[in-house]
Amino acid sequence: MIKGFSKLSKLQKLQAIAGQYFEDPEAAVKEISSFWLPDEHKQQILDGFSENTISNYILPFGVAPNFLIDGRTYCIPMVIEESSVVAAVSNAAKFWHDKGGFHTRILGTVKVGQVHFMWQGNYETLYKLMPEIKERLIKDAAHITCNMEQRGGGVLDIDLLDFTDQEAEYFQLRVKFETCDSMGANFINSVLESFADSLVAFVLEYEDIPESYKDIKIIMSILSNYTPECLVEARVSCPVAELNCAKDIDPQQFAWKFEKAVRIAHIDPYRATTHNKGIFNGVDAVILATANDFRAIEACGHTFASRDGQYRSLSYCKVENDIFHFWIHLPLAIGTIGGLTSLHPLARRSMQLLGNPTARQLMGIIASVGLAQNFAAVRSLITTGIQKGHMKMHLTNILHQLEVPASLQDVAVEHFKDKTVSYSAVRAFLETAGPSTSM
Repeated sequence: MIKGFSKLSKLQKLQAIAGQYFEDPEAAVKEISSFWLPDEHKQQILDGFSENTISNYILPFGVAPNFLIDGRTYCIPMVIEESSVVAAVSNAAKFWHDKGGFHTRILGTVKVGQVHFMWQGNYETLYKLMPEIKERLIKDAAHITCNMEQRGGGVLDIDLLDFTDQEAEYFQLRVKFETCDSMGANFINSVLESFADSLVAFVLEYEDIPESYKDIKIIMSILSNYTPECLVEARVSCPVAELNCAKDIDPQQFAWKFEKAVRIAHIDPYRATTHNKGIFNGVDAVILATANDFRAIEACGHTFASRDGQYRSLSYCKVENDIFHFWIHLPLAIGTIGGLTSLHPLARRSMQLLGNPTARQLMGIIASVGLAQNFAAVRSLITTGIQKGHMKMHLTNILHQLEVPASLQDVAVEHFKDKTVSYSAVRAFLETAGPSTSM
């Protein structure tokens, strides 16, 4: 056990850990500390994002150019470590660029918070009092909501929900919010905690509530990451005849297979899970690049995919009158101001790269990237198969893992241009192609 760990400096933390957990502590400290930024100010900013930091974990920051979204061409920043995702998205963006690009529509921007409480009284009593309760709650929280209201946001509605059929004495206030260009988590939680205090005070002070029902127990006050009314649609379409996607499949057959593949993802949860994971390959990469919360976005997306009781595809496909339609509905509670988006240096650059979009514009951008990644993945699955392109991109990782010299890497890349890539195939090639390598 390391006592007083949190009070140690970053170097002291690293040295303490290295001494206990690594065979060569000196080498471990040297390697881990090599990822510290030379700019002390920027490093302090990054260290402030979390606790007990000992280094920076580096991920590739890439871009996908030529994204035509709502008539504007974007270069999309993407932070992801999985081979072929950025290449696939870029290829899909290029494919749709001369077919009108991606078109988006905001279906809602409502976010949700909850006050969970226990009360021995009946639902009807509180329900009748809700107009007075709402007025009190809004009035008491005015000092918190005034700035958001000036920006066009604030509290939209407050509903009383009765869950006593599932848990004795359990009720909930479900509150809807508009937070404009901020994600709004701190704002929402502050308002909810104020509402909880005001609800308790109201019940205590209201004379017509019997004394035996004065005791309200607040369990918790917290936002919900499930935001089905904070929703964006992105879509592409073109005549079937223009779906010249592969040499060995005509456009009509491609459209038929593509539609069936998406339909399968609506029928089978096993397929839907992998199908939607591909969507989030694109979504998460932009979420990370803009320093939004990818965990919240994924949790919400997967819940939304299960909203009718079965987990299903987030994207849809229909061929009608020889027109191919492909679209996605995606809940995205994100922000473009405040939080890490304003603090992280590369997140700021990401936002500049995107033209400093509003939250609504960024919703459309992210949904378009998710749809593009989904198109690229399904296209590969129904034509050449997913492994051909993926393993080509993965070849570099295999060569680095085997510590192959740079001169021989170029030879290997050339060799595998028309061959199947696998770990064993690369090893076999290296054994005959050049000097011994560290394997």
